[in-house]
Amino acid sequence: MSQATEPLIVVGVDGSKHSKDALRWAVRQATFVGGRVHAVMSWEWSTNPFSLSGPADGDTAAGGRELLSPEETSRAKLIHIVTETVGENPPVPVHSRVMQGHAAKVLVEASGAAELLVVGTRGYGGFKGAMLGSVSQQVTQYAHCSVVVVRDKSAA
Repeated sequence: MSQATEPLIVVGVDGSKHSKDALRWAVRQATFVGGRVHAVMSWEWSTNPFSLSGPADGDTAAGGRELLSPEETSRAKLIHIVTETVGENPPVPVHSRVMQGHAAKVLVEASGAAELLVVGTRGYGGFKGAMLGSVSQQVTQYAHCSVVVVRDKSAA
């Protein structure tokens, strides 16, 4: 557990509706406990070798668009998702962290400094809706802190 004065809540964010629900839940919980939130997004070379941004100065690809590294692309995406989901001035500090690696491994590693790890799950409705996704299942087994899996309300 973290020795910080403000409890740290880590939340996995991938841009899905479920991860946005988890982010909103984490911010509400941090508000209740006087904590702070680290929104964590992972990236891997195999899933995002490069991306293109809009027109910019510097190195450009065909069409005048700047090549961005996977880390830069993920960081920009995460900042956009956090701002879109909890606004520019959330009620608690929300920091964006981008880490290279498989999502479950990254979140388990990030949980080492946290009081709580929050993830979303993708329910399918009916019996399958009760099952956890692979990342959710891995973090509930291996996290270094308590884990909350935020379910889709419509799957209940």
